[in-house]
Amino acid sequence: MRLDASRALVLVALCSCAAPDQEWRPASGPLTTRWGKAVTSGDVWPEYPRPQMARERWMNLNGPWEFAEAKEDEAPPCGRALAERILVPFPVESALSGVGRRAERVWYRRTFSVPRAWSGSDVLLNFGAVDWECRVIVNGKELLVHRGGYDPFSVDITPALARTGPQEIVLGVFDPGGAGDQPRGKKARKPEGIWYTPTTGVWQTVWLEPVSTVHVDSLRLDPDPRARRLAISVDAPRATPDVWVEAQVSAEGREIARARGRPTEALSIAVPEPRLWSPSDPFLYDVEVRLVRGAVVLDRVRGNFGMRTIEVAKDGRGVPRLFLNGAPLFQIGVLDQGFWPDGIYTAPSDEALRSDIELVKRLGFNLIRKHVKVEPERWYSWCDRLGVLVWQDMPSGFREGAAEGAEQGPEVRAQFRDELARMIEAHRNHPSIAMWVVFNEGWGQHQTRELAQFVKGLDPSRLVSNASGWTDERCGDVIDVHAYPGPAAPAVEAARAAVLGEFGGLGLGVHGHTWRSDTWGYRGVADSQELTDGYVNLLRRVHELREESGLSAAVYTQLTDVETECNGLVTYDREVVKVDAARAKDANEGRVPKLVAVVPTSRESGIAWRYRFDAPAASWTDPRFDDSSWQAGPGGFGTAGTPGAVVRTEWKTPEIWLRRTFALDAEPDAGLALLVHHDEDVEIFLNGVLAARASGYTTGYEPLSITPEGRATLVRGENAIAVHCRQTAGGQYVDVGISRSE
Repeated sequence: MRLDASRALVLVALCSCAAPDQEWRPASGPLTTRWGKAVTSGDVWPEYPRPQMARERWMNLNGPWEFAEAKEDEAPPCGRALAERILVPFPVESALSGVGRRAERVWYRRTFSVPRAWSGSDVLLNFGAVDWECRVIVNGKELLVHRGGYDPFSVDITPALARTGPQEIVLGVFDPGGAGDQPRGKKARKPEGIWYTPTTGVWQTVWLEPVSTVHVDSLRLDPDPRARRLAISVDAPRATPDVWVEAQVSAEGREIARARGRPTEALSIAVPEPRLWSPSDPFLYDVEVRLVRGAVVLDRVRGNFGMRTIEVAKDGRGVPRLFLNGAPLFQIGVLDQGFWPDGIYTAPSDEALRSDIELVKRLGFNLIRKHVKVEPERWYSWCDRLGVLVWQDMPSGFREGAAEGAEQGPEVRAQFRDELARMIEAHRNHPSIAMWVVFNEGWGQHQTRELAQFVKGLDPSRLVSNASGWTDERCGDVIDVHAYPGPAAPAVEAARAAVLGEFGGLGLGVHGHTWRSDTWGYRGVADSQELTDGYVNLLRRVHELREESGLSAAVYTQLTDVETECNGLVTYDREVVKVDAARAKDANEGRVPKLVAVVPTSRESGIAWRYRFDAPAASWTDPRFDDSSWQAGPGGFGTAGTPGAVVRTEWKTPEIWLRRTFALDAEPDAGLALLVHHDEDVEIFLNGVLAARASGYTTGYEPLSITPEGRATLVRGENAIAVHCRQTAGGQYVDVGISRSE
């Protein structure tokens, strides 16, 4: 069946309304967003899903579909109604799907009618993404089996269409979840800790488009600001010798250049005096590409692009840095896992998707690390338009329970490589994407050098990280470490930039906004004030590492809470921003009060302390206590290898008690704070009064507020400090001083 493609194109998304008996209601879930509460079955994700290659006529197939669980080798339910309903494009396990339970094999079914206005055109059935294997059956004819949970795909359904009447689509979907080796990111059969609810089935928009037999299959845009040109590559496999490509570039509605050529050749278009894209000026050019035969326009697609460069180059001190548009830019980012409590892998709406990115900008970040997940194209388009850089992870693939570094078979490796290539080709036109991350830590890591080179060959215009954290294979453009809570910086190398791919993880659950009552964080805090103070302190050290150690980027964990993991700057339902946004923005942009030592620590040089490893008398905190029988030695105290420690006196026992005196040259003021590096639990007394207590550990020197009672004891002149630290597991270290914020 073909329809007349010579009809005038009109800007319209044709509704595909569900039959009256196709009722939908959300399943029960632990937490709902305000956008999720507004979802209706008749208007779900109505926006055109592919902004970088947009056509004017299309039919949205989002909405209620028939649904049933399936069995292996079961015959497709063609011509047979299914008992349940599911709301596409929400995955099966999500509350917004209406199903809300785990299923590995499922059927989808629906019917539609071809609009009369499409008469004479071929019809494409498009999927944003389906997790993981998808059989596409139209009117009983199987047209495609697609494997890959993160990439868009299309199928020409024209040969299977009936001449008249309703048309039937049946989808058979299989997702092995953690039982398979396919790329799956952080979805797990048993969600807990850093592993979350799995997703099965359609999780991005499904839509139809009428096209000419000769049409654009894909469009590649390669801007070159230094040459002031744009290269356009059009894939139109059915083009005949009499078909030409015409392209037009515009800026703010004004045409600036056009070109004409053959579909088999890349067009080169001059872009005079290019306005460069950056987070501070996310300027986009518009482009329209047409396939023409004589005076007939066979196909027309529209998109946009940004002129920008991203590279590693040396600054004025010879340190390799991340350069944007020829100048060093410190990239301060946030880890974004892209999960939602009501949609799981799918945001409730485009407005919700945009809201996350707007929050990132409001908090002063210029970078998002999209963590082992690939988003719908509209997410990247919002990053393009709002001005946020993106480090795009490849979703990890490995079988649950497999040993770290377990050998990957050739079929598994081939699938990973194929999905990696498809991810890059699907999203490479977005100027916001600055780096491809091949592996996260050691999850499913294999053939690292080969794959890093493979990615660079596919896209030499962007940076490549061979592995974020853990097993660095000394290839790619950056050396990337993780440190919790951190921060830390890898040693500067001759050619690769030093970046911190993950740090932070300060945890705070907010009552009424959590997935469950049991929550966790890498390091817990008591309230928003402590979270904000802790965040500012971490960022202070980040900016110090930027100057002292050549750090070029840092990524805080994380933007939102995810299920029981409450390390987010905002709650999972996006209702509560847990930090003081203004203070966080100032910290991210480098406006952090400096800490000036009033009573120095032993970080720079050893300060003399009295110490002992067995419990002293009860009066040991009294400033008049006689500690002359205690051992004497320089701080800090601990074991070698403890992160951030400067060990000058070894301490290996479960507990340590410390005492010393110090002098204040001026009257104490409210700006004073303790400066502490502790691993683990610590109590600090000033002049015999408890001044601070902290549990857990730090990996560097951090300010710790002094209690009002402890502050009241301080006097100009001589004072006494007493410290008790308890080691619980892992490394151990303690050192204390006093600082002032300026």
